[in-house]
Amino acid sequence: MSDIYTLHRGTAPLLVSLPHDGTALPDDIAARLVPEARRVPDTDWHVSRLYAFARELGASVLVPNHSRYVVDLNRPPDDVSLYPGQNTTGLCPIVRFSGEPVYLRGQEPSPGEIAQRVERYWRPYHAALAAEIARIRVAHGRVVLWEGHSIRAVVPFLFDGQLSDFNLGTAGGASCSPDLQRRLEAVLASQKKYTFVVNGRFKGGYITRYYADPGNGVQAVQLELAQLNYMDEDSFEYRGELAAPTQALIRKLLEATLAIS
Repeated sequence: MSDIYTLHRGTAPLLVSLPHDGTALPDDIAARLVPEARRVPDTDWHVSRLYAFARELGASVLVPNHSRYVVDLNRPPDDVSLYPGQNTTGLCPIVRFSGEPVYLRGQEPSPGEIAQRVERYWRPYHAALAAEIARIRVAHGRVVLWEGHSIRAVVPFLFDGQLSDFNLGTAGGASCSPDLQRRLEAVLASQKKYTFVVNGRFKGGYITRYYADPGNGVQAVQLELAQLNYMDEDSFEYRGELAAPTQALIRKLLEATLAIS
């Protein structure tokens, strides 16, 4: 049992990672945050609930306990930008997606504290992720790592206009086979309710890019959802009537992923 993450080990060649689902803030960190940041507004709200069905498909599911404000598990440990030249947030974010501060003035983490957070929170999650990828690959000869994310539909600090409903990222086609990408695109194109884009603003974060090794049986895909399709973006309330069709389409995507031989 870990205080850093929960891991459900499944029976299928699929691992769902939800690195921004956590909301916990250690007391010493929470005391240094501005009041709005203590609500952890940049959480990928309710993605564990959206992906709960994945266990029925035999998927393994890995979920962190702590907020991305503690450390962002989808950033490299050296904090090199994943999107050079564009606004982004860092390994231990000091600005929110609104562009406003996370910390009270003068309370930002030092380089030493950031290094400690990497050791305490980042490395255990990634060790579990790597071990589960290896376990599944040994069992099945292959594995698909599915990165589940969500974000507000309009975030001017990060991107112009409104985000597409479903944003599929494959690192420009480098993190999975052309066949898998085509199948996922076909699922999205077969429906008319939601807008979608492949390798648009969100091409896949550190986890997708780092762990993908298609030539050796490890494929990776990131799905970034616009949150207005399953929740109230202001209150963070889950809205079941919105979520049901969104979840149904996610299920079709995972079923198409598992259909790859």
